[in-house]
Amino acid sequence: MTAALLEMQMSWGETLKTSVVGFVLVIVILAVIAVLIRLISKIFEAGEKAFGKNKAKSTANNVADKALASAQGQKPLGRPLPDSESQGELKLENVDEPTAAVIMAIVSNQSGIPLNRLLFKSIKLIEEK
Repeated sequence: MTAALLEMQMSWGETLKTSVVGFVLVIVILAVIAVLIRLISKIFEAGEKAFGKNKAKSTANNVADKALASAQGQKPLGRPLPDSESQGELKLENVDEPTAAVIMAIVSNQSGIPLNRLLFKSIKLIEEK
C-alpha cells in the first residue's frame, strides 16, 4: 500500500489547479454567507421599522385623543398616572438610597417606561466572589 501511495504524486500543474479551485470555492462560500447575512439584516430592519411605525401611530393616536378630549373639556380616557405618588414599598439590601435612585432611573430610561409606572420591590447588592 505504501508503494501505491508513493506512486500517486501530483504534478505541479495539478497541485496549482487544486489550490486555485480550493481558494475560489472558499471565497464563493464566504460571499454567499455575506449575502445571506445582509439579506437577514435587511429583513430584521424592515420588521423593526414596521413595528416602530405601528408603535408611533398608536402613540400619536393616544396623544391626539388626549388633545381632543382636553380641547372638548372632557377628561382623557383611562386612569391618570400619579406624578410623584409612591406605588408601594421598596426594600433596599446593602444599597444606599442615592444608588437605588440611580438604578431605578437607568431601568426607566433603558426600558422606555416612565418611572411612575414601574414597581420596584427590592434592590439588592450582589457581591462578586
